[in-house]
Amino acid sequence: MSGAVSSVEKNLAEIPDYPMTRAAECPFDPPPTLKALQQECPMARVRLWDGSTPWLVTRYADQRTVLANRKVSAEMDRPGYPRQAPGNGTLSFIGMDDPEHARLRWMVSAAFSVKRVAAMRPAVQKIVDEAIDTMLAGPTPVDLVEAFALPVPSLVICDLLDVPYDDHDFFQSITRTLVNRGSTPEQRAAAHGQLAGYLDALVGAKLADRGDDLLSGLAARIESGELTRQEATATAVLLLIAGHETTANMIALSTIALLEHPDQLDILRETDDPKVVASAVEELLRYLNITHGGRRRVALEDIEVAGQHIPAGTGLIMPNDIGNRDPEAFADPDRLDIRRDARHHVAFGFGVHQCLGQPLARMELQVVYSTLYRRIPTLRLAVEREQLRFKTDGFVYGVYELPVSW
Repeated sequence: MSGAVSSVEKNLAEIPDYPMTRAAECPFDPPPTLKALQQECPMARVRLWDGSTPWLVTRYADQRTVLANRKVSAEMDRPGYPRQAPGNGTLSFIGMDDPEHARLRWMVSAAFSVKRVAAMRPAVQKIVDEAIDTMLAGPTPVDLVEAFALPVPSLVICDLLDVPYDDHDFFQSITRTLVNRGSTPEQRAAAHGQLAGYLDALVGAKLADRGDDLLSGLAARIESGELTRQEATATAVLLLIAGHETTANMIALSTIALLEHPDQLDILRETDDPKVVASAVEELLRYLNITHGGRRRVALEDIEVAGQHIPAGTGLIMPNDIGNRDPEAFADPDRLDIRRDARHHVAFGFGVHQCLGQPLARMELQVVYSTLYRRIPTLRLAVEREQLRFKTDGFVYGVYELPVSW
């Protein structure tokens, strides 16, 4: 390893650009360059859009070690932090360190507890069933993204926050701008300002008339002095974006992956065992890895990772897509096997910053996987796979449209 690293450091021209391109014929697999680095040079420098050269950490165990290390920071405004794009600033508590991170996260953590999420399952089941009813009553082919994958998690997060679903075109459009790498800093700032203004108005309304919803809970924290209104609005922005965009892409990509692995799809269609469905969710999260760009940190002081000295102020990137394909952590990692025990994946990150909403995402996917493919057993792509447009230009991976028939 040390020889490979020194050769990369010796000649700056050899440093690869990051993020890297996935092979068109293998849209679910990490870029070939990432795989080669994991095998030959698991600690390597990469070049970002701004010319900076942070360290890329590609092995699963090393990624977890870094993400659990309190000597690294998630604060995006620190010098040396490897930003994903220009103007890509802090988004609420996910871009903060403790104690501020813990304080703000705690304000909403109860809403995503396993117990609270379990109580939401009947409502989510109703949303899924009604979306399928609507599809079955209409013509085919239909775009599964527009008709199902995007509306289902959008309705769920709108119910949780008490955001009017009638405004979904607005916040989904805003989200597309925010997660697109090609958006300019000005476009991103304008989009964020629009969404923040919209949610700030909703929070303000809850200050006058509270209900039993998450925005009302944030309003109560403002009145008690635990949150500023700006902090409450920033938290609402984060939850609304993350609550629909990621799960929507998982639903669409999972459908493509399962249709391409009919033996795995048959297991889901035929099982009544919730443990099998839960296992399928974990394996598809591991296999698909929809959050691209890696978990990013900056060293607060000198540290060592996999024998490599990392000076204070140096950026580190942990790409979970290749971490979840590490053969040291997952046997035959490029094979989709929904019966494997994949719950130790890093699709939701690791350590104190791991995804707050993972219980909700898991539950939504479990309901979708146990319902959609059984209720529409002849579901199939209505176009050739080569015609699908994958989101290679975004921070969240997915597919723009998914024409299906049955």
